[in-house]
Amino acid sequence: MRKIVLNEGIEMPVIGIGGWAQKEQDIRNALMVGYRMVDTAAQYGNEIEIGNAIRKSGIDRKEIFLTTKIWTQDVRDGKVKEAFENSLVKLQTDYVDLLLIHWPAVGFEKAWIEMEGLYKTGKIRAIGVSNFEKHHFEELESYGASIVPFVNQIESHPYFSNQDMINYATSRGIVSEAWCPLGGPSSNEMNDEKIARISENLNKTPAQVILRWHLQRGVITIPKSSNIDRMKQNIEVFDFELSDEDMKIMDSLECNKRLGAHPDCFTF
Repeated sequence: MRKIVLNEGIEMPVIGIGGWAQKEQDIRNALMVGYRMVDTAAQYGNEIEIGNAIRKSGIDRKEIFLTTKIWTQDVRDGKVKEAFENSLVKLQTDYVDLLLIHWPAVGFEKAWIEMEGLYKTGKIRAIGVSNFEKHHFEELESYGASIVPFVNQIESHPYFSNQDMINYATSRGIVSEAWCPLGGPSSNEMNDEKIARISENLNKTPAQVILRWHLQRGVITIPKSSNIDRMKQNIEVFDFELSDEDMKIMDSLECNKRLGAHPDCFTF
């Protein structure tokens, strides 16, 4: 598994398993076939199952990059520390590798300052944000944040590349991580004719082509699957490259089609 180096020299795998709606056995299967990064969140309601999977896997905890997130209501209520400690208990670990603010809910600036404090305790190896826009980073800076977020986890897939946000993050030394990198079940990206032609030419699956496109843009991905064969396929993306022409075709699929809420107008 290849890795990207974050601030402070922290190494993060470029592909992980998405934890939303995953069961304990799904995560155990993912670890068995080679995944070494697991993404979850308090809001997913499965931190206990994730913790069980990691503990029962027999893999040294230090080999697994574990991410969880602070939910919006805890941000609004100013309960970052309590929420984080609760996540540690459920995950059955004394540290996480990456802690994110799940969405920029009201009070995210104060929440970030609290996370900076938690980071300095050594219980978190890296801190970041999720679904942040440029102005959210500017607001953090104005509020007096002393640490630039290591990661911004955002929606990104061929029909919504979010490339401007990725470019901005890169300019600030922030690594972008794509949630829903394959477009999700309600999207048609996996059946797109242009992607299909590239996949046929390369003898790769459409999912592998999409994930390779992300990697060549410098974007970390966390595809979700509970199917072992697809899990395996999704990490077999290091033995080929998309040509410049293929990348242009992939880039041309952009149609500004979000699947999730806009970070400035979510209601949860």
